[in-house]
Amino acid sequence: MLSWSQLDGVLRDLGLPLPGRRVTLDVAGKVVLITGGGDGIGLALARVLHRRGATVALVDVDGESLQAAARELGSRVLTMPADVRDRTAVTVAIHDVVERAGGLDIVVAGAGVTPPPATLRQIEPAEFDRVLDVNLTGVFNTVRAAADAVIARRGHIVVVSSVASFTPGPGGAAYMVSKAAVEQLGRALRLELAGHGATVGIAYFGFVDTRLARTTVDDDPLGRRLMQQLPAPLRSRLAPEDAALVIADGIARRAGATMAPGAWQVWSLLRGVASAVTDGVLAADRELRALVRDLEARHPA
Repeated sequence: MLSWSQLDGVLRDLGLPLPGRRVTLDVAGKVVLITGGGDGIGLALARVLHRRGATVALVDVDGESLQAAARELGSRVLTMPADVRDRTAVTVAIHDVVERAGGLDIVVAGAGVTPPPATLRQIEPAEFDRVLDVNLTGVFNTVRAAADAVIARRGHIVVVSSVASFTPGPGGAAYMVSKAAVEQLGRALRLELAGHGATVGIAYFGFVDTRLARTTVDDDPLGRRLMQQLPAPLRSRLAPEDAALVIADGIARRAGATMAPGAWQVWSLLRGVASAVTDGVLAADRELRALVRDLEARHPA
């Protein structure tokens, strides 16, 4: 039989509170570090948490976007240009935040990239490596450098995965592999930090309507066709501001997992059954086979 604390952990992993108990984290007066904080979900999250009283420390490879964010937010903002692939640069940036702000309470490892559609046979190896370096190794570099500071304040870490971590589809394997690995990194980190009083959440999103995502999907005919392979409820788009609210509210309740849009919740809970069925169905789908041929014709061997 599950103990009270075990049940609490299970429900928080599902993003649900335990009736009668609220484990909350008020960000007012806290220091929050966000990678990928110059644009997209990261910047939208910085705005939300800043409004709620946090000091936000933004890390991004784009120095100009960081300057614009600092001008917009005004007070209680720190900016550190750094490429999350650069372990030394990320470590220096995080240590700088701890020194300047006096500590670190919350980390959101959200920096990520989405590659143009390509099959595994056709993707440039350097592009595959880049996606994993940013999306996975960048998360590792961030949480490894920040973990001790977060533990010192019994804080919270969020790693940004994706519903792509548990949904099949051709043309985006590098992204799916990276996000599946981030999910497992987050699950392992949650267990490793639990005994130290710190918590870890994993954020899963469907299609978030960012500039990068639009370039990959909307501006690419094959990207649009790939999106059409999803059932209609799963094609719904999420504004970066809405995704940011999901993460912010998840931080407030130290949620083990957050997911949006909501239609993905059922798919996630049934992912084993869904994968067993959809993998076979999709592999035999004529339209999908034609799409793969068109993808590979784009970059003939």
